[in-house]
Amino acid sequence: MLAIQDLHKSFGDIHALTGCSLSVDRGRMLGFLGPNGAGKTTAMRSIFGLVSPDSGNVTWDDHNVTGKDRLGFGYMPEERGLYPKMKAHDQLSYMGRLHGLSKTEARNAAGYWLERLGLEERFDSTIESLSHGNQQRVQLAAALVHEPELLVLDEPFAGLDPIASETMSEVLEEQTTSGKAVIFSSHQLDLVEDICEDVAIINAGSIVVEGTVKELKDAAPIRHLELEVDGDADSLLAALDGVRSIETEGNLRTVIIDADSDVRGFLARAQDAGRLRHFSYTTPSLSDLFREAVQ
Repeated sequence: MLAIQDLHKSFGDIHALTGCSLSVDRGRMLGFLGPNGAGKTTAMRSIFGLVSPDSGNVTWDDHNVTGKDRLGFGYMPEERGLYPKMKAHDQLSYMGRLHGLSKTEARNAAGYWLERLGLEERFDSTIESLSHGNQQRVQLAAALVHEPELLVLDEPFAGLDPIASETMSEVLEEQTTSGKAVIFSSHQLDLVEDICEDVAIINAGSIVVEGTVKELKDAAPIRHLELEVDGDADSLLAALDGVRSIETEGNLRTVIIDADSDVRGFLARAQDAGRLRHFSYTTPSLSDLFREAVQ
């Protein structure tokens, strides 16, 4: 298990981490969320010693992370970390050798991951000649080439088309199924909700929400309501207690309300007021939870 414990880190007057703590178990995938500048990248870099925290600890299997441990981790930084004029297969082979693979093991692993990520025709292409999305795939392959026990990915889905995103999602799910620990940051909350069991939301340098997606949604103090009627929806909603926000798109109203609001009574009034075209009442989405946590 990876555990980040009470990390503090300041850069001059900027307090990047202010007591950040989170954990991810083997066989689990954690979506690490937060607004820009919240401290996600600083926390991830601390795992690899790229940032030295002012206080706090980063542990792996209950001991402080060592250089040997880090050789068994995989890291995908948000900024491109590849040699632009190096060929894709040579780049991955080199990365594998740095992590202790033999020459043959490294070349075989490089070939496997290029094929697995749909880049079998790009073995001899230089990194700089690849599209942004394909460079992103090679960057993921570089994090995977040595079969890491822990995978740490900073915005891995940025710039990917839907097909590439689906492939990356499948790979990450395969890694957790095989017993690896995976943590990745993303602003694509719908995607995180689809593939992650666990999430942690950081704001102003500390974790403000952490748990399984299901538990957090069930325990949330808010609910998500959608309403479409032929009658006057705004007058109906004006009489509904606990409304936190309303979004309008044509005749459809999307409402965030308190979980203890009288929805049954409201539904009865909506049916009486006019033809009810659409009504749904659900636990909040991860996007709803995110907004509540950071605003």
